[in-house]
Amino acid sequence: MDNKSATLELGTKPVGKLLVQYAFPAIIAMIAASLYNIIDRIFIGQIVGPMAISGLAITFPFINLGAAFGAAVGIGASTSISVKLGQRDYKTAENILGNTITLNLIIGSSFGIICLIFLDPILRFFGASDATIPYARSFMKVILAGNVISHMYFGMNAVLRAASKPRQAMTATIFTVLMNIVLDFIFIRLWGWGIRGAAFATVLSQALALCWQMKQFTNKDEILHLKRGIYRLKRHLVENIISIGISPFLMNVCACIVVIFMNNQLVRYGGDMAVGAFGIAYSIAMIFVMFIIGLDQGMQPIAGYNYGSQQNDRLMRVLKLTIFAATGIMVTAWLIAHLAPQYCARMFTTDPELIQQAIKAIKINMMMYPIVGFQMVVTNFFQCIGKVKISIFLSLSRQLLFLIPLLIILPNFFDLDGVWASLPSSDFLASLVAAIILVTYMRRMKKQLVNNQNSET
Repeated sequence: MDNKSATLELGTKPVGKLLVQYAFPAIIAMIAASLYNIIDRIFIGQIVGPMAISGLAITFPFINLGAAFGAAVGIGASTSISVKLGQRDYKTAENILGNTITLNLIIGSSFGIICLIFLDPILRFFGASDATIPYARSFMKVILAGNVISHMYFGMNAVLRAASKPRQAMTATIFTVLMNIVLDFIFIRLWGWGIRGAAFATVLSQALALCWQMKQFTNKDEILHLKRGIYRLKRHLVENIISIGISPFLMNVCACIVVIFMNNQLVRYGGDMAVGAFGIAYSIAMIFVMFIIGLDQGMQPIAGYNYGSQQNDRLMRVLKLTIFAATGIMVTAWLIAHLAPQYCARMFTTDPELIQQAIKAIKINMMMYPIVGFQMVVTNFFQCIGKVKISIFLSLSRQLLFLIPLLIILPNFFDLDGVWASLPSSDFLASLVAAIILVTYMRRMKKQLVNNQNSET
């Protein structure tokens, strides 16, 4: 089946089959991506030591901030492309592809250079101590030097999914993970490069995958392909990409801010070991979050296309199916967190103190996960259909409206337990807000549909 036929299927094929077709490769890719990060942390924790795990946790805000800029371009562009394909506007879709590449080059290189200049002060602000900053610095120097590669890699994977190539996107991610494992083993265990070796493995594996991704867009028979004249930035296209991408951008920026607050509060009330425990709990939680991100990515081209073609019944069906699947995944996560947290913690370290703190962190962090999947899907749904203000609000609600205030207030009464308790409390409140907004929107949509039917008769 050619690319054009695959794109047209988004508006005709049964929604359930489409969701499986698009979500399954995305989920596999996201699982691979989560393993990609976890493997780094396992190698570092088991070989380099517990302080290295804490040092790596200090870098999470950097990773989130870099992802924020990447998401602003990658997700904004992929959503724009999906809508334009639904409208049969193939020329504009091609121009968005070219503008995506240019934006990633500019933003990725600028972010890396600026952060390298101010690296040590930024790490101190993120919560690094004298014991952890050497590890964090060694890791981030390499990551930031290759930041433009990471931006391009993630951006092109998003465009592959929008161009009805979910399997190619999955292949790129799986290749990156496998290559990262091999390079981790060589650089960390065999060559003894320590935490710096993990960073080199990350950048090099992404660079190899990026070369393959770019090759996928060289076929002139495809709807989207690389050619002259599409790389020059066009203001209206850039504004459209950024306006859609601002929601995931703000979500990742907020995640960065939250981790900064978390790290500083954990150091204050629990020391470097508490930061390491959070790093382990965060790694386990991200496995299941990646499942939901994969589902969201599978939903995105279907929702975007059918919204663009005004097929509201198909739009709502894909939303319901995605929510149902996300809830099942997060219930499984909750069961694992409460039945086998000790096995999860021991993957990363053999230090008894760190294991005990990590077990507690895993249980509390994932306490509200049965409803977290719903909140994530609803937020992404509004982004897919271009409801930017709603998506931004939902993106900000958990981190800024609830989590940061709770991180400030609860530790005053419960010390370290208050830091941990702020996580599930904010999850509950954010999910409640998402439910209220979704119900309100669906009622308005039904009312509008009835009015349209009455006007036609």
